Amino acid sequence: MVVSIFFVSLQQKIILTTTMGMRIILLALTMLVTIGQAKAADDYKQSPEYLALRDSVHHAFNDADSARFFPAVKNLQDYLQKQGDVHAYYTQRCNEIVFQLNRQKIYEAYVLSRNLSMELREKKLDKEMHLAYNMLGHLNRYCGNKEAAKRNFQYVISEMEKYGYYESMPPIYMNLVNVEMDKDPEEALRLLEKAKEIAEKYAPERVFDIDTRKTISYFNRGDIDKFLEGYQEYRKGVEEGKSSVHGRSLEVYHLAYMGKTDEAVELAKQELGEESYDVITKIYEMAGRWKEAFESLRKEYAANDSANNVVLINSMAGVREQITLQAVERKTAQNRNIALTIGIILLGLLVAALSYIVFSRRRHMRQLKRAYDHALESDKAKSAFIRNVTHEVRTPLNIISGFAQVIADPTLVTAPEERAHIAEMMQKNTQLITSLVDEILELSFNENAPEAVAKDDNIGVNELLRDLLQENEYRVGKAIKLQFDSDLSDDVSLQTNEAMLKRIINLLVDNAIKYTKEGSITLKASADDQQVILAVEDTGTGIPADAAEHIFERFYKVDSFREGLGLGLPLCRTMTTRLGGTVDLDTSYQHGSRFVVKLNR
Repeated sequence: MVVSIFFVSLQQKIILTTTMGMRIILLALTMLVTIGQAKAADDYKQSPEYLALRDSVHHAFNDADSARFFPAVKNLQDYLQKQGDVHAYYTQRCNEIVFQLNRQKIYEAYVLSRNLSMELREKKLDKEMHLAYNMLGHLNRYCGNKEAAKRNFQYVISEMEKYGYYESMPPIYMNLVNVEMDKDPEEALRLLEKAKEIAEKYAPERVFDIDTRKTISYFNRGDIDKFLEGYQEYRKGVEEGKSSVHGRSLEVYHLAYMGKTDEAVELAKQELGEESYDVITKIYEMAGRWKEAFESLRKEYAANDSANNVVLINSMAGVREQITLQAVERKTAQNRNIALTIGIILLGLLVAALSYIVFSRRRHMRQLKRAYDHALESDKAKSAFIRNVTHEVRTPLNIISGFAQVIADPTLVTAPEERAHIAEMMQKNTQLITSLVDEILELSFNENAPEAVAKDDNIGVNELLRDLLQENEYRVGKAIKLQFDSDLSDDVSLQTNEAMLKRIINLLVDNAIKYTKEGSITLKASADDQQVILAVEDTGTGIPADAAEHIFERFYKVDSFREGLGLGLPLCRTMTTRLGGTVDLDTSYQHGSRFVVKLNR
């Protein structure tokens, strides 16, 4: 958890930035100045004694030195009480809570916040009660209870309106924005507009920071035009000497938008600390670099688990210390029993809440992991392509290379029959490589070509199928019979793209020949009022019903040992779709495989 704190003159503003898991929690803890107390402030807050006490607290806080901080803040509190500055005193009480949050001492921070609230109620300091509710809001948000945090911050705003603390309301609206941003981005934008409206009237110095936060929200919503417009305004403000706590994130996102992914990632690592994991994941996702996105997400998970473990360990340590202390006190006074019982119940609830947070976040991270696994399917498909092409092309190339060496040495082959066999094998494997390359090119062309295709050919359906049957007769052995069966008369024609339809039927015939050792391959034709129905049936090994859709996926093969890349059927479906038709496996056919092509008449 990283926190930067700035003590600014009379207003004593504290800006707390904390990273918990995947989310960045911006705690704008504005310590309000009670109206009517300014007269005392000008007197003692310029004194050397006050400045020395204040600086002592400031330096110890920034150094995260608990040994120096707690004595220093106690001395400053005693001094403020002597001066009668109630608001400044309770502001320092809030600083103690912030310091414990910085150290991830959630239990200790909770106890201090509870005690602060009880004391303000007992002393009836209603005008200062919003300080306790502000602390409680940050505790609830830190522990993941956003609804409770939202109610706390809304109460703080209502109290500020009641007592006229308008100049300090914008940071509380920003806290509400951080609660609402993931759940309801539109409401978050409305709150940003409200914060800006109040800031323009009562705290103009906050307007630039609010506008910068709005610009980041536009980027996250995908509204690039407004994002670019806001970025230009931000750059103008920087040139005028303005600054924003969100400026570093805005610069990172702008580099990502400009396509400078690596520069954006490097800047995020340098400037955003632990927040960089979430931002880097988004940058890589935007650039389509899924492997780096997944690796960044994995690191984010590890950091989140580590942070959660630290929080849980520290909280449990606080629990153990409190139980031990209460056990000692119980021995000395019977009236401590009630306090002990209440403390144990509260501790149990806190442990249960923290455990719930840890498990719910891990469940959420698992869901994110599954989402990224799905996104990385494209990378797996690329690997499958390289693996399949390498295997399918290397085998025929090795055969061609081997036979070429044999032919080149006249002492190895003398019989004409053997030379003829070698030439036939070389030709067959050359055709196989050509076919593989053609399938790849055809699939790429058809997937990237316009969906509509010219259908200028008026063809006779029966004549087309007879020609295709005759063209493929030489490819089958004597054990396989090629057949033609049509319910159509020879004058039935179809307006389509002849070359593409021939390619579709040939791909289905190729598939049938590949998986049929004996029996028959039959081309069938029929029609109804709206469609012409073409079918290719075989008596081969068949295809399981549960693979009926998978076979139309690229690189999927029912039998991985068969030749081919697994692109024929996907190519067949792509071209059929371009013709305005469908192709499916008939799972009711039991004698082998039956593919049915339906085209509109």
